[in-house]
Amino acid sequence: SADHLSSGLERYKDLQKYFSRRLKAAYRRFSNIPDHSMVRPVGFEAFHLDFECYLSGSSRYNFYITKILLLVCMGEEWATDDVLFYATLEELRSSAVFRLDLTSSGSRITPVYEETQPDVFVEVALSRDRQILTINCNSRNSSEVLLCDITRSHLEPFLVQPRQLDLLYHVEHWRKWLIMLANTGPGQEYQVGLAPLSEPSMVSWNSLYAPDPGTVIKDMDIVGDHCVLVATTPVSHALQLFLFSHLLYISTLILKLPSWTCALETKKPGLAEKQNVLEFLISSPVHPPVPYCLYPENGHTETLSGGKEDGTLVPVTLFHELPVESLRQVPLLVHVYGAYGRDLNMDFCPGKKMLLEQGWILAYCHIRGGGERGLTWQRQARVEGKQRGVEDLQACLHHLFSSGVSSPSLTALTACSAGAVPVGALCNRQPHMIRAVTLQAPFLDVLATMQDPSLPLTLEDRDEWGDPVGNPKHRHIITSYCPFHNITPQHYPSMLLTAYSGDARVPLAGIIKYTEQLKKVIHTHLKCEPAPNIVLNIQPGANHLGPEDFEQLLEEVRNPPINVHYCSKVWLHLEMSLFLTEKHFFFN
Repeated sequence: SADHLSSGLERYKDLQKYFSRRLKAAYRRFSNIPDHSMVRPVGFEAFHLDFECYLSGSSRYNFYITKILLLVCMGEEWATDDVLFYATLEELRSSAVFRLDLTSSGSRITPVYEETQPDVFVEVALSRDRQILTINCNSRNSSEVLLCDITRSHLEPFLVQPRQLDLLYHVEHWRKWLIMLANTGPGQEYQVGLAPLSEPSMVSWNSLYAPDPGTVIKDMDIVGDHCVLVATTPVSHALQLFLFSHLLYISTLILKLPSWTCALETKKPGLAEKQNVLEFLISSPVHPPVPYCLYPENGHTETLSGGKEDGTLVPVTLFHELPVESLRQVPLLVHVYGAYGRDLNMDFCPGKKMLLEQGWILAYCHIRGGGERGLTWQRQARVEGKQRGVEDLQACLHHLFSSGVSSPSLTALTACSAGAVPVGALCNRQPHMIRAVTLQAPFLDVLATMQDPSLPLTLEDRDEWGDPVGNPKHRHIITSYCPFHNITPQHYPSMLLTAYSGDARVPLAGIIKYTEQLKKVIHTHLKCEPAPNIVLNIQPGANHLGPEDFEQLLEEVRNPPINVHYCSKVWLHLEMSLFLTEKHFFFN
């Protein structure tokens, strides 16, 4: 009723003030933590505007102001103090690379490379020794890398290895040699290879290191005369460092990181910094980043395994403060993603640390489709195997409950973007397993999106979800799990969906259509019973996951759009605590 909603909104406003104080206090506690994050590009137009504005003057002061603003706007690769390489971004597609030379008297922009294939995205990166510019041209299922020797005036890129279906590779430079990270190892997993710079093609690749079965290489860096690999092993899901000496022969040293390590972020050295030291941060969702320095020359989380119908064990990372035997009546927040071969985000978040201190359990389900267990883990839940991710999530929840961890009535699921697919599918199949769901920029109408080639990411994303237009089998599979196309009259969990009006990655029309259909079937099915709340919060702007700056998030909450009574992602987990424990109006 209108009175009930009005009363609920008043309570909600009071809660906003309460959580605002709590959140600010939590973030202040960790305001001095180290950060290796980089400024990302915001688009060519912003760069062009600032460039013209500040080069209009002739003084050297204006010239250096220009260079600072260019770095903030584009954030690509400074080869020297006066040379910037950057890739333009237009309609979510990066396809062209340029070189900008700055002088006190003017500037010159030179085209370096342009990609013509519509499903290929281009990025630029400097090698750690800052001698080679790599132009990385990647699709969902193939790679092509071109190199430019920036120590010479001639910038014509030369190709390492022509594109080949299902071949993924990355390149670093070391003393006229190329170090390859390529999926040419057993099971098409990544291994480390070596090739001369003068003969870079695949026929010259020599295997330097192939990991043991179950060991997954997550990242690679060259530090001095050493190759450093970030990897996970079958013994522990925590990250480890593998150190190889002098590259032309192998002397392996495994550096074990603390058992709570869930995320590792390396710092790329600047122009004046040492190249023989690796600086990195390790963290977990509830452990603040800890800085480390690795000098190669000197050389509490609990991990569970959830059972699966086909026998596959799915890793679940669990954070809790109470003993396991005391967790039955404790609220549980489950995180999931499972797409594009990307690991579930497990970086530190003060809000999640606060939840843990308030007695919550935090679970991270590393379902197939993600990258936690390598490329094979991703391939098993692509296209025709997509339903495996849904089954994995269901098996993880069943295992948690049967192990004495929380219960369905105290469980909330949270996901963003493509992670909404397994969550939405599970809500259709097993709604009784979940009490509440929060989704950020959710991808919910897979079928309609993959049928519309005019959308900016459809052609590329068909490698992940399938082609329902050209392949009837793909259409049948997508229809079988698509969250929107399987909404059924039944008692759904309460849901919060937060979307952005100008989001080009996930069409807003699909989210609105999903919300309206869900409310319709709930109203039809539950004519006399209290219905779950389905709340859609549409924020303005073209963000995909909202602003990252904490103060901007708070401002977004304090000034929500008209008729929208929920807030953005910084409130997501904290508000859910009240929803579950105090029966807030969101649950009725």
